[in-house]
Amino acid sequence: MNYTREELVLSEACLNQLRNAIYHLERFMQINKIEDIRNRLRRMGKNIAQTYIKYWKPINSVTLDNVKDVLATFYKNILNSGVTIELDDLAQNISVKDNNCALCKYHFEDINEAGCEIVLAMMAEFINIINSESKEPSKVILQPFEVSESRSLGHKSCVHYYKYAIGGS
Repeated sequence: MNYTREELVLSEACLNQLRNAIYHLERFMQINKIEDIRNRLRRMGKNIAQTYIKYWKPINSVTLDNVKDVLATFYKNILNSGVTIELDDLAQNISVKDNNCALCKYHFEDINEAGCEIVLAMMAEFINIINSESKEPSKVILQPFEVSESRSLGHKSCVHYYKYAIGGS
């Protein structure tokens, strides 16, 4: 079957295929001694966000007041995940705990980088694209920081950390 990108946005089957492909790709890169796998996965996430936003943009501005709700909506609608989100104003970071990460369903002994590096970069890029068009002076700018835990690496959940700044218009 041939699906349009718009139809794929509504499809759940794509996540299963993406998850399978990511770990085959990572194994291929490891075997071929490709360096900087983490950044390559993050570039994939950014590219996905740049395409995805053409088909679904649920909000016009993301601020500290709504960032938790926006992230929860993105994780739910894009990845079908309910997440726990904490904001640390002092460290200016956001942690997202996902017990059912769509890209990290299984533990892989031979994998060194979590597939959800893609998710980390995708969510940050999604918000940054939305806010690049926003005139809101207190908009949030996100930077993917780290995947501190991943089910694919043997943890019980995936934990994503983002650094944030408040950007002017």
